[in-house]
Amino acid sequence: MRILSTTLLAVLLTITLISLKSDKDYYNEIHRPQFHFTPEENWQSNPSGLVFYNGNYNMFFQHNPNDNEMEFMHWGHATSTDLVHWEHLPIALYPDEFSTDKEECTAFSGSAIVDEHNLLEKQIGDEKTLVAFYTSKSCGQRIAYSTDKGIKWEKLKGNPIIPYDEKDDARDPKVVWHEPTQKWVMVLYRKLSEDDKSKGVSFYTSTNLIDWEWKSHIHGFYESPDLIKLQVTNRPNEIKWILFDGDGSYLIGDFDGETFTAQSAKMKGDYGKNYYATQTWSNIPEDDGRTIQIAWMRGGKFPNMPFNGQMTFPSELSLTKFNSGYKLIRKPVAEINSLHGKHYSWENKILIPGIDENKVKKVKGDCLHIIAELDIKSSDNFGFMLRHSKKRPGVEVLYNVKRGTLSVLGSTVPLLPIDNKIKLEILLDRTSVEIYANDGQSVVSNCFIPNEGVDGVVLYTNGGELGIIKLDVYKMNSAWRN
Repeated sequence: MRILSTTLLAVLLTITLISLKSDKDYYNEIHRPQFHFTPEENWQSNPSGLVFYNGNYNMFFQHNPNDNEMEFMHWGHATSTDLVHWEHLPIALYPDEFSTDKEECTAFSGSAIVDEHNLLEKQIGDEKTLVAFYTSKSCGQRIAYSTDKGIKWEKLKGNPIIPYDEKDDARDPKVVWHEPTQKWVMVLYRKLSEDDKSKGVSFYTSTNLIDWEWKSHIHGFYESPDLIKLQVTNRPNEIKWILFDGDGSYLIGDFDGETFTAQSAKMKGDYGKNYYATQTWSNIPEDDGRTIQIAWMRGGKFPNMPFNGQMTFPSELSLTKFNSGYKLIRKPVAEINSLHGKHYSWENKILIPGIDENKVKKVKGDCLHIIAELDIKSSDNFGFMLRHSKKRPGVEVLYNVKRGTLSVLGSTVPLLPIDNKIKLEILLDRTSVEIYANDGQSVVSNCFIPNEGVDGVVLYTNGGELGIIKLDVYKMNSAWRN
């Protein structure tokens, strides 16, 4: 009996050690982001079907379950209660018509809503129906629905709701509710003719989610449109509509339920090289009230990894009227604070070029949240070096005072000081740097491949003094391991 007990104990101990090792290694590969969403394996691209329901943020996304290439599109699925910790769920949407082709009838991008009025008449008990609108490649715009909180999906028997036209390039339907007209609105990328100048987005309306009537078209847009309504922060009685393009650029204007009337030039939503296919969550509760956006970090590289693709960190959008006009403001969602680890802080310090030591030399890490308010004083240029060592230079975040520009990883952002001060909020993950400048007035999102084993940080100034009004640096815990 004693021998048996000893053997059993050894087996249990071995299982425990394997389990601990597995937890330590899980999502801990060298080029695996630690607080940005990535799939466990294989290809991931455009966020799709973003909908909040029953306490969960549902995020569907373009996914190839077979390998790391952009083909055989399905809808992957993950949920979160806090936009930070994600649970992977089974594939939601498969290709249509039993297709095994890498493109034909595969499940391309789209959106999702809660069918509050049960228009599809598929309600079970007290549960509302979730409805997904998606492009079936070369097979038209289609609907799928779920009555079990988004786990299992059925395809509408009447599909496609908008037939495929080989002369058109229609895709990526975004469906929103327009309260004044009491109708659903679909924003759909289209190419109206063989002329590339006809590329843009068309607006359709429906009262039953199935029958859609074309209303208008606006040129100059390409892929993955989104349409949101925002109250102007400093004008409480003023509402504006924002129409997004696939690259995150946007127009500000009015929307009457059928036609979008632009009141601004098209503006950049992000100055980085890896920001694409922006989408916002639908059905956010009124007591929350936020407009929450996420994007695919297109073009990121993940050498020798089991996955290919990552999302930006979720951000909150707002609209403010400045002297120069209306501007979209973007900031990381407040839930990022839940991942804060060790905290470093400095206030009311002065950097002198060539004399002062590196104030942040104690900070080491490949995942950091940096919040800096800096006084330019007499500096010619200043910035941070991230993932840095003397032998192996890291990522430079450089502000050029004379030019009024912020540069990082080959991207340059026009950025004027406010009261001779610059604010930078930096999210550093293992393969990405996102910078929210001057309280989110300008944002730059880039991916990079870091130097292995290099995790130093430098704050520097050249040509003159730099004031540190306040600087907070947090080491970030992993969102993927307990």
